[in-house]
Amino acid sequence: MNTFEISGGEKLEGEIVPQGAKNECLQILCAVLLTDELITIKNIPDIIDVNVLINLLKNLGVKIVKKSDGCYSFKADKINLDFLMSEDYINESKKIRGSIMMIGPLLSRFGSAVIPKPGGDKIGRRSLDTHFDSLSELGGVIKYDNKKSFYFIEASNLKGKKIILNEPSVTGTANLVMASVLASGKTIIYNAACEPYIQKLCLMLNSMGADIKGIKSNLLIIHGVKKLKGTEHTISPDFVEIGSWIGLAAMTKSKLVIKNVDFESLNQIINVYKKMGINIEKRGNDLLIPAHENGYKISDNIDGSILTVSDGPWPNLTPDILSIILVVATQAEGSLMIHQKMFESRLFFVDKLIDMGAQIILCDPHRATVIGLDRKIPLKGIRMSSPDIRAGVSLLIAALSADGESIIDNIDQIDRGYSNIDSRLRALGADIERI
Repeated sequence: MNTFEISGGEKLEGEIVPQGAKNECLQILCAVLLTDELITIKNIPDIIDVNVLINLLKNLGVKIVKKSDGCYSFKADKINLDFLMSEDYINESKKIRGSIMMIGPLLSRFGSAVIPKPGGDKIGRRSLDTHFDSLSELGGVIKYDNKKSFYFIEASNLKGKKIILNEPSVTGTANLVMASVLASGKTIIYNAACEPYIQKLCLMLNSMGADIKGIKSNLLIIHGVKKLKGTEHTISPDFVEIGSWIGLAAMTKSKLVIKNVDFESLNQIINVYKKMGINIEKRGNDLLIPAHENGYKISDNIDGSILTVSDGPWPNLTPDILSIILVVATQAEGSLMIHQKMFESRLFFVDKLIDMGAQIILCDPHRATVIGLDRKIPLKGIRMSSPDIRAGVSLLIAALSADGESIIDNIDQIDRGYSNIDSRLRALGADIERI
């Protein structure tokens, strides 16, 4: 059951409820280690990366109770730190990059942490220097075991300090924030990431008794407290998934209603789609994507040059949506330059789109020019493999819009970030089977 079989060309219609945000959820789950009191988290997505982390927490000694679909309670009152040195922990935590965010809470509350080189998407080098350099500033001592390929971090007493991050890393900021909330004194973090995921984490920590100021900015001021209490938190709708559904609707001439969205986190995504000629209507808390029967046209820049869409730290466009935008552009009227600045391997899936008939020039590992086909020449179904979460969903969208049958292998990569996507698509009218 590691393959999707898709018959493309079907128009979809219906309502879709976005899942909880994967990246927010991974941070929030790690934060349960900061207190021995009960924490309840709602709207947890049923995806591989999240389930792996929940299992890691369970094996670490966290008491976990499933109260209903997507709702769990966590109580980290008896943690087995010996588990951190076990082969099971090493093997499981390698599967997801999100496990790196266990360092901050473990170091802050227990004075030590162990983490192997993290796994996750194969999208290029993703340095851990931001994590370790900032934790060292607080007093952490980092050692690396070459034979076992894991890091050991310890600290007898974390002390607040003014820290300027070398890059606005989301996971690096999350780790530092979680380490700082129980550190003694005041921590100032400059050049902090301020993505919605970080904002939600900080708001949750404040509800637990933390003292974090500057939320929504790149300057966070944290006064350490002695203890945190329990709380209840609801994971936000996944704005990357919402962006995926918008792209799918436009590509397949489908009318979709996306329910209960968080408009603030969607601003840049909606702006880019509008520049691509895609109509998006707000209906209360919902988004309506009408069927684009007559296609969609990419706007040129004011000076007549082709539109360039690039990623960057918040509030710029998230890199997670660029693969989707690239696919949607293949059937637009007009041309588009995609500039993927943050990861050097995320555009390598375009060779599969070229095999499907798309007109794309891969300029270098970071840039691709898309010449839209304006639906005059439909994409054709082929067999392909999913290299990472976002590329996998992009190929899925391409397959759903294509003529003929497509086979997508290695769909575990898609399952890592999208919950039950095949059954949700079938409910909208898609011809897709898991084989």
